[in-house]
Amino acid sequence: MAKRVIEGIEVEAGSGNVFADLGLRDADKLKIKSGLVIEITRAVRRLGLTQEEAGRRMGIAQPRVSALLRGDFANLSERKLMECLNRLGYDIEIKVKRAGGAVGHLKIAL
Repeated sequence: MAKRVIEGIEVEAGSGNVFADLGLRDADKLKIKSGLVIEITRAVRRLGLTQEEAGRRMGIAQPRVSALLRGDFANLSERKLMECLNRLGYDIEIKVKRAGGAVGHLKIAL
């Protein structure tokens, strides 16, 4: 990534994945999970659910809902997060296509 100076401050453009920019392993999975959590948060707010109500609908305990809404999703799989979204009224489609290179990548489009 190229660095440049703007008003005396050195800046560097991000890759589009903050987790990769921070050098975290499983950055693609973390980006997917964070995108799912963002949608769950939006759904809970849009539906006007309490954490208890949201937990009942999603099939998880209220303390886990609280953690999730604070961005703590380390102990939840992508599959469980997708199930939570389904239970909040979302359809999920997974698209698989051939990669341009030898190794493909994971991506979420919301």
